[in-house]
Amino acid sequence: MGRSPTPFNLQVIESCYDCANRESGQVCRFPSSAIRELNAIRQNAFYPRGVVLYAEGETPRGVYILCSGQVRLTARSEGGQEIIMRVADRGEMLGLSNTISREPHRLRAETLSACQIGFVPRLQFLQFVRAHSDAALRLAEHLSMELHKAWEQVELVTLEPSTNAKLVRFLLAWAAAHQQTFAEGTSLALFMTHEEIAQSIGVSRESVSRALAELRQENLIRFTRGHILLLAPEKLKSLVES
Repeated sequence: MGRSPTPFNLQVIESCYDCANRESGQVCRFPSSAIRELNAIRQNAFYPRGVVLYAEGETPRGVYILCSGQVRLTARSEGGQEIIMRVADRGEMLGLSNTISREPHRLRAETLSACQIGFVPRLQFLQFVRAHSDAALRLAEHLSMELHKAWEQVELVTLEPSTNAKLVRFLLAWAAAHQQTFAEGTSLALFMTHEEIAQSIGVSRESVSRALAELRQENLIRFTRGHILLLAPEKLKSLVES
C-alpha cells in the first residue's frame, strides 16, 4: 500500500516494510518474521500534540510503538514538581518495561507533536515475545537504551554544577540525538518553552531564561523562529568540560 495524508498532516505508515525510517529504532530492526506478525497485531492510531498515552500509577495496558512524531516522558514529585525525563523519537517502544513487569507506570507519556502510534495489547505482546525469541535481543537492547538515557538524565540534573552547564549539556545532547553535526551555525529545531527546558534540566524557568540570555550575549547561540543556532559548538563543549 502507498501512503495517504492524515488530518494531522502526517503520512500514514501502512507497514513497517514501507517505512522510510525503518532503521531508526531497535523495534524497526526486528527480524522479518517478527515484523510481519507485529504488523498484523498492532493497532494504528493518530494523535495531535498534547494527548496523554498513559499517566503515573496506571496499570500498563500494552506497548506503544512510536512510528512518527515525538512523545514527552515526565516524572512528578509528591510536591507536584515535574521533570522531563526524556523525549522519545520515532522507532522507540514506550511502556516496554512496565508491560513486561506489570508494574504501574512511573512516568507520564504525552505527545509532543502529531504522532502515528502503533499499540499492541499486553497479552498479545507477551505472546509475540514468546513466539519470537529472535526479537528478544532487540528488546533487551531497547531496555538498555532506556536505562542509559535515564542515567544520563540523572547526571544532567544532579551532577552538573551550574544552570549554564546543565543547559549547554542539554543543547549538545539534543543535537547529538538528532544527528546534528557540531559545525559552526548548527541549527536545533527545539520547539520547547523555557518552562519545558527548565523541566528537562531540573531548574527554574527564570534560571533558564537568564542562562539563555547569557549565552546569547556571549555570542554562543542565536534564536531564530523556533530554532537555536549553536554559533560556537567547541566553546560550548569547553563550558561543560570545565
